[in-house]
Amino acid sequence: MKRNFRKDSEGKMTEKIDRRKKYTRMVLKESLMELLKEKTIGAITIKEICEHADINRSTFYAHYASQYDLLDAIDEEFTADMVKTLNQYNFSKEEEAFQMTEKIFEYIAAKYHICQLLLSENTEVQFQKKGMMIAKQYILKNWITDKNIDPETYEYLNVFFVSGSLYVIKSWLENNMNKTPKQMAELLHQFINRGLR
Repeated sequence: MKRNFRKDSEGKMTEKIDRRKKYTRMVLKESLMELLKEKTIGAITIKEICEHADINRSTFYAHYASQYDLLDAIDEEFTADMVKTLNQYNFSKEEEAFQMTEKIFEYIAAKYHICQLLLSENTEVQFQKKGMMIAKQYILKNWITDKNIDPETYEYLNVFFVSGSLYVIKSWLENNMNKTPKQMAELLHQFINRGLR
């Protein structure tokens, strides 16, 4: 198998170094995620992460500035992957928006453990804010069907439905995904367009 090697300024092969960096970052991310099952991000120390990952502090600081920086990296990686996955679909009409919402629930189900951690009380709120932006972009842009709403009211409706959608997802994860992605998409569709009628 042909490998692509890159040379650094001294002409040395750097593939091994790149692979080591990827491995180190992966182990640090996994260690923080394990610790987040038991503690809040503010209660986790660099020392604990390093001990769990069996990596020294200087190696940690070669990659991340703090435990918050490491959490941001996990968050960014997950968000980018989710958006990349959702961008494969081009749903625009109301009935197709339902399919997009089902795809979101399918993605969350496939990434159950990381979603539950990122939406838990042990992390900061930045992922929840990103989750709200994703919900707004992919769930709600075609589901508020009354186009006669003035822009200000429309924005308030967006905030109301997006934050509600996010907490529906959190509750679904906490209930061990007791409904299928399709059933959850149907629930959201009903809440957003029909309320409790």
